[in-house]
Amino acid sequence: MHRFVSELFPILRSITGQGTRDTLGRIRERIGIDIHEVPSGTKVFDWEIPDEWNVSEAWIEGPDGDRLIDFRDNNLHLLNYSEPVDATVSLEELKPHLFSNPAMPDHIPYRTSYYKRDWGFCLSHHQLENLKDGNYRVVVRSSLEPGVLNYGELFVPGESEEEVLFSTHVCHPSLANDNLSGVALLTFLADRILKADRRRFSYRFVFVPGTIGSITWLARNESRVARIQHGLVVACVGDPGHFHYKKSRRGTAEIDRVVEHILRRSGEPYGIRDFSPYGYDERQYCSPGFNLPLGCLSRTPHGKFPEYHTSADNPDFVTPVALEGSLLRFMEIVECLEQNRTYVNLNPKCEPQLGRRGLYRMMGGYADAQEDQMAMLWILNLADGSNSLLDIAERSGMGFDRLGKVADTLTEQGLLTSVR
Repeated sequence: MHRFVSELFPILRSITGQGTRDTLGRIRERIGIDIHEVPSGTKVFDWEIPDEWNVSEAWIEGPDGDRLIDFRDNNLHLLNYSEPVDATVSLEELKPHLFSNPAMPDHIPYRTSYYKRDWGFCLSHHQLENLKDGNYRVVVRSSLEPGVLNYGELFVPGESEEEVLFSTHVCHPSLANDNLSGVALLTFLADRILKADRRRFSYRFVFVPGTIGSITWLARNESRVARIQHGLVVACVGDPGHFHYKKSRRGTAEIDRVVEHILRRSGEPYGIRDFSPYGYDERQYCSPGFNLPLGCLSRTPHGKFPEYHTSADNPDFVTPVALEGSLLRFMEIVECLEQNRTYVNLNPKCEPQLGRRGLYRMMGGYADAQEDQMAMLWILNLADGSNSLLDIAERSGMGFDRLGKVADTLTEQGLLTSVR
């Protein structure tokens, strides 16, 4: 995953353009996504697909003729979606088009102007402070022309038409945690789910430009969204911080409970936040006209780490250990969703004789046999057709993975049957 982040890092991405297509193409090489095109000018609810943006070069030359800023050195140098310009301007005229971050004075900030025609450059605050009076040559060779918005999608069918949706944004240039970490994680998670022997749910993975991309996907799939039973927006999962989960708008959706259970049982610090209509694409999926059961799982939330939206968010900031840990957490969540069934005890009048069935002996050699025995008793007592395994896990305080394995054993012994 870390190599994949590093591979994608230099590509200039935006909400449209060749860099986004190139990124989606690299993902397709790994998991075979479909790459969709939506023409500029297409109405998507209250929005409209903008003209496509591409850049060949962008630079600023100082009064002494030296090139001070060149977006080929770091594509964050260029205000994303800058319109073309070729002019000589004074420092006073140039400064309104320059952006820095005094809180991170050694690093280049990330700035955009998607829906307002403008041009600009981003630079370190130290560099801004050291600019001399005089005339500056400014060149941006960009195009803003009718084209397409692209997004990637992979559908993995399961036994049920009910779907789990995973979504991540692909529009940020040269920012590793936000959000190449999300791109890499979803790519590798999809690969694992594709290789699974059995899938109860169907899975849909979408790789979209932020905001306009999820709005576009929803506008083009409005008739299908009722199938989505669970979902997560994935972002900022490569830094070494603790996990933070932002609940769905519903607040008590099964995905909210599953993620909180997994994080609580992990033994590591974590944070849970209620839904708010600000953040990543969960605010589109959870808009009142859809109100889908989607939360957002990150490590350090956006805007809460100093490197956020600066050139310090590079491949050295994300770590292989953090990426691996994030993938494992997402796999646990998938496993919990897959196994969270509701059972009925087929021998409900008093406890069945477990010893006669050899169930105690089967576990007698394990150090945690008593835990498994308690799991059996909890399941048999609460399996009345109204409690899911997650309900039982929350009430008993036991781990979902243990309850799932014990439920399988009891089903094989003819003591349980799944009703949904």
